[in-house]
Amino acid sequence: MTTPDSFQGQNAGPSLQQQRARAAFWFLAPMLFALFCVAAWPLLRTFYFSMTDTTLDNLYAGKWIWFKNYLRVISLPSGAVQYRGTLVDPNWWNAVWNTVRFSIVSVLFESVLGLAVALALNAEFKGRSIVRAAILIPWAIPTIVSAKMWAWMLNDQYGIINDLMLKAHLIDHKIAWASTTDTAMIAVLAVDIWKTTPFMALLCLAGLQMVPRDIYEAARIDGIHPVKVFFRITLPLIRPALMVAVIFRMLDALRIFDLVYVLTPNSAATKTMSVISRENMIDFNKFAYGSAQSTLLFAILAVFVSLYIWLGKVDLSGEGRK
Repeated sequence: MTTPDSFQGQNAGPSLQQQRARAAFWFLAPMLFALFCVAAWPLLRTFYFSMTDTTLDNLYAGKWIWFKNYLRVISLPSGAVQYRGTLVDPNWWNAVWNTVRFSIVSVLFESVLGLAVALALNAEFKGRSIVRAAILIPWAIPTIVSAKMWAWMLNDQYGIINDLMLKAHLIDHKIAWASTTDTAMIAVLAVDIWKTTPFMALLCLAGLQMVPRDIYEAARIDGIHPVKVFFRITLPLIRPALMVAVIFRMLDALRIFDLVYVLTPNSAATKTMSVISRENMIDFNKFAYGSAQSTLLFAILAVFVSLYIWLGKVDLSGEGRK
């Protein structure tokens, strides 16, 4: 017979759920510490530098100036007021517009094309494994290498793209795709879509592999049109995987640097937030000013992703939010 004392003794120790939570914490502690070292600490240091007047010449002698790198009000002798700082810098807002435009267009095309490729690769055909491996080649090539390769191909004097388009009578003169203001963004988008569509296709294919085959068999027996099957069965079932894939891709697109820096250097038409931040920090020796732009980049990225998760009702665990 259980007495009150023995009952209290049984409940004196931690519960099984508490023990599991404690064990999980200690297992995750090394990863959390590493994440803090490589992500949280650099971010905090960047924010700290953005509140100072630090330069590359002396990283540890900067004076605290608060938010003047973001917005500074200057009173002129004439009595007028002038605003300076990142928040009123036209070059910064041009970079923001370039980044947002690039991200939306590239992610849209990559999602649609990636889903189409995934649907094709999900079908049964001879040599499917070879095609699946081959489709990943553009994504496997380092971005610097692919950017330099495409820079040669898009060259207006000896590039193969102009040569092929001239022979096909698509253009009547050679075009400097990566150097002309009107076509520089198109060139960057084309290269990025070519390179990253396989990544989206891989994630979409993983979602398609989770769809039970008997559902398609039942739809085929009932005589449902394939287009209706796609919109009523396939798309809703892979929606969680597709939405998470778009989040990952949006994170990459909003902080794009290497492709733009190599393919279209010093072009105002394609200069992104990461490029202009690095330009101020390294090239112009405005380390604190560039740090402020890097901090704003992180803030904009967080806002975009948060809005996407909220508006798209995305649960990062892979299930739609109720």
